[in-house]
Amino acid sequence: MANGMYLEHYLDSIEGLPCELQRNFSLMEDLDNRTEEKKAEISELASEYIAKVRNLASEERVQHLKKIENAYNKCKEYSDDKVQLAMQIYEMVDKHIRRLDADLARFENDLQEKLDSASLESSDEKQSRKDKNIKEKRASHGSDKKGSDQDSPKQKKMKNGANVSESLLAMHPSDVLDMPVDPNEPTYCLCSQVSYGEMIGCDNSDCPIEWFHFACVGLTTKPKGKW
Repeated sequence: MANGMYLEHYLDSIEGLPCELQRNFSLMEDLDNRTEEKKAEISELASEYIAKVRNLASEERVQHLKKIENAYNKCKEYSDDKVQLAMQIYEMVDKHIRRLDADLARFENDLQEKLDSASLESSDEKQSRKDKNIKEKRASHGSDKKGSDQDSPKQKKMKNGANVSESLLAMHPSDVLDMPVDPNEPTYCLCSQVSYGEMIGCDNSDCPIEWFHFACVGLTTKPKGKW
């Protein structure tokens, strides 16, 4: 049930309550007035009986007392009606109070269910975003790895050449000359060997060889000057 429906239905149920209460209170006021009149009548009959009792015959005494008794019974009847009317008013108000308590309890339950549902949806949404981020990171990592695996042959050749050259720098020239030439490794110098040790470049554009090993051209130290 929508939140506004609880209030709307409750207001509809108590729409006639003020009129009913006003009618019952008016009846109680009327009973009070009748009771007060009877009390005054009883007081007057009692005073008259006391004043005339010595001069009244026995039958007259009985009739006078009968009038007083009837007035008391009528007064008691009015009082009983007033009590019953008060109980009806109490039950009428209590019924609406119990309904209001029940509507409030249902409203609180509905509100709590909505809050729990919203909290669950928020938790699911956070978990979904977290899973999505993990998948994106994994996809990005897989793409980077795939990209590194798909290097061009030229890049692979350069990488392999760099790795082999670094390894050969730590070896003695004679060991390098005795090693078989890797077909993927670029060669230099007059000896047609891979790069190793110290090397010197040739700036002559007509020279078919760009780089030379120090040992092959008789160098032991770097030449002086700009080279």
